[in-house]
Amino acid sequence: TGVIIMAATNRPEILDPALLRPGRFDRQVVVDRPDRVGREAILRVHAADIKLSDTVDLALVARRTPGFVGADLANLLNEAALLAARRDSDRVEMHDIEEAVDRITAGLEKRNRLLQEKERRIVAYHEAGHAIVAERVEHADPVHKISIIPRGIAALGYTQQLPEDDRYLIQRAELDDRMAVLLGGRAAEELVFGEISTGAGNDLERATEMARRMVAEFGMSEIVGPVTFHRRRQVMLGNEMELDRNGFSEATAQQIDSEVRRLLVEAYQRAFSLLRSEREVLDAVAERLLEAEVVDREELRTLMGAPRHQPQDGRRPSIGHAAGSAAD
Repeated sequence: TGVIIMAATNRPEILDPALLRPGRFDRQVVVDRPDRVGREAILRVHAADIKLSDTVDLALVARRTPGFVGADLANLLNEAALLAARRDSDRVEMHDIEEAVDRITAGLEKRNRLLQEKERRIVAYHEAGHAIVAERVEHADPVHKISIIPRGIAALGYTQQLPEDDRYLIQRAELDDRMAVLLGGRAAEELVFGEISTGAGNDLERATEMARRMVAEFGMSEIVGPVTFHRRRQVMLGNEMELDRNGFSEATAQQIDSEVRRLLVEAYQRAFSLLRSEREVLDAVAERLLEAEVVDREELRTLMGAPRHQPQDGRRPSIGHAAGSAAD
């Protein structure tokens, strides 16, 4: 008949298998999120109708936007164009795009959210702790920017790491370092102020989830062994992972909890020891944050010296990273 029927879905796992039998929707084409090269190409298409300054580096923008799809990238450039228009400029500068990325990923600036001086110092040391650990451990993505300007609903500051490339696999050592980076803010608070605050709550939640998946899903514990305790369960709109508590004994559950706790304690102790040895650098970065509110990569490198695990130009060997993270 010459009629071709096509369909699209973001949730293929909930389709009735009968739809996918031969003669029906038997040919499936996966359109995944674009990689770095794809994002740069998409940005160039959307930038064709926007006047860009010579300062704009679309390759760098593509690196800063892992996980963005075409619509996200179009929205990013539109937001940057609006920021340029508010400055009465007919060209989009790189700092307009940088601000647009921050707005999309971290939320709008909340400069009317006034913090007490002690709270500002806690936030500054917290973010400096994240950044210093990220720059000193071997398998973390380079820090792009640190800010103590409140954004969004609850974020009082953030540390943004810039991946060198898209990642599809993560090794055990990298996960260990990521946990240390997440706990670097809490470690800095305890080191400097002798106590911890609620600001590390989200970091601790993310680190705990990472450690639990390492033990119970990825088999990365020598004590528990190469076994997974996760299973897929059907929910209203699809599948999600949950811990299969019927598949192991109470003794095994205690063993899993013990291993998760051990991984977190070890990561925290690594971060604390590193920051204690870098106390002068920690003070310098925090004081600069209190003065300027934002510290970029170049200024951070000046304050810290060359990172031990990365070449002088800030580029590591091309080993890839998942999405760029902002440690709250």
